[in-house]
Amino acid sequence: MKVIAAAVQMASGPDKDRNLALAQRLIREAAARGAAIVVLPELFNWRGRRTEQEAAAEQLDGPSLGAMARLAQELRLYIVAGSITERIAGQSKAYNTSVLIGPQGEILGLYRKIHLFDVELSGRVSVSESETKMAGGEVICAATPIANFGLSVCYDLRFPELYRKLAERGATVFSIPSAFTYPTGEAHWEVLLRARAIENQVFVIAPGQFGPNAHGYSDYGNSMIVDPWGRVLARAGGEREEVITGCLNFDELEKVRRELPCLRHRRLN
Repeated sequence: MKVIAAAVQMASGPDKDRNLALAQRLIREAAARGAAIVVLPELFNWRGRRTEQEAAAEQLDGPSLGAMARLAQELRLYIVAGSITERIAGQSKAYNTSVLIGPQGEILGLYRKIHLFDVELSGRVSVSESETKMAGGEVICAATPIANFGLSVCYDLRFPELYRKLAERGATVFSIPSAFTYPTGEAHWEVLLRARAIENQVFVIAPGQFGPNAHGYSDYGNSMIVDPWGRVLARAGGEREEVITGCLNFDELEKVRRELPCLRHRRLN
C-alpha cells in the first residue's frame, strides 16, 4: 500500500483567525496534491506571549479543532492537528495537545506532550514551557486503516524511549509536529528525525514552525518526511510557509523490517 503524506510548515503568530485560515488553505493544497495524511506544526493555531495564553487556550470542542474536523470530513483525509494549547477546567496551566482527526471528522488519537521544553542556551534561547504547561503522561498510538500513528510533539524527539514504546505498540508512522529553535534545529533536527525513523523502522512526518516568533528567538523550519531506511523523502526550506509531500510505501516498510529484523533482535527493555 502507498499513501501520500504532507507536512505543513507555518509561522504561526498571535492572530488565531489568520493562523486557522492559513492552515486550512495549506491543507487544501496538500489534498489537491493527493495527500491522504496531513500533519500541521506544533501550536499551529496560536503562538503568542505567555501572558496571553489563558485567553487563547481552547478546550477540545473549541473552534480550532472544530475547523480541522470539518475540513477532514470534507476532504476525506487524516489530519494531525499539530498541537493546540488545551484548556482544562479548574487548572491554571494548560496542556500542549496533539490530535489525530479521521476522515469522518472524529478524534482518533489525543496526545498531551510529555516532555516540556525547559532550556537555557546562554545568550540565544531561554524557554520554560513548564511555567504555563502541564506534562501529559500517556503514550498514544492510534490504529487506522492506512497507518498506525504514534503521536508526539517537538521536544519529545530527544527521548528515544517514547518512540520505542510507540513502535512496540505497532506504530508505523511517527508524527512530530514541532517548533524547534534555530540553534538546536541546525545542530540536531535532521539527525534526530532520521535516527528515530531508522531505529524504529517507521515513517516520520515532522512539520515545523519557521522564522522569528513571539518569544524573541527564531524557529528552524526545515520540515521533513523520512522513510524507515532513514532517507529524506521531502524537506522544506527554513524561510517560508510550505507544503511538502512524500509517498509512504508500506510494502517497503515491511521489506525493511523483514530483511533487517532489529526490532525482533532486541535483548534489553
